[in-house]
Amino acid sequence: EVEVPMSSADWKAAMRQRAISARRVFARHRWAIGLVESRPRPGAVTLRHHEWVLGVLLEAGFSPAMAAHAYNLLDSYIYGFALQEASLTYGSPEEQAEVGQATLQQLPPDEYPHFARVAREFIEAGTEYGAGFEFGLELILDGIERAQVEADPRDVPLGREARSTGPR
Repeated sequence: EVEVPMSSADWKAAMRQRAISARRVFARHRWAIGLVESRPRPGAVTLRHHEWVLGVLLEAGFSPAMAAHAYNLLDSYIYGFALQEASLTYGSPEEQAEVGQATLQQLPPDEYPHFARVAREFIEAGTEYGAGFEFGLELILDGIERAQVEADPRDVPLGREARSTGPR
């Protein structure tokens, strides 16, 4: 069910669309998160998906190692976000606000001033938990882009090496 764009000329737009679509699929099928990569050997649909993602990244000039790291980072974010979202005890924004208010009432404000401040702002703004997904996704995509531009492919570990790939 994960949508992949027909055109992959813009790798960031393609990865953004894929990530947003995957999160929506996981929201509809919360049980699927743990099953996505659990098979010892991927099936044809999974292999085609891997082929598409890696193809988009390789065609954009990513080295094989950088493509693998970008793919893993994106999926870790998508799956992790979806898993956190699936474990929430509330569904609607109204329920979220109720849970937030109840939590705030139980906290001694002098012990948790930072938590209380952030929670109050989120409650007052009516912010849904999932609203931050695309913000985080953009940070990750921008970081991948920066690493792709700045990294020397010889310094990007594909296997067991643990060298830094940060900017020089």
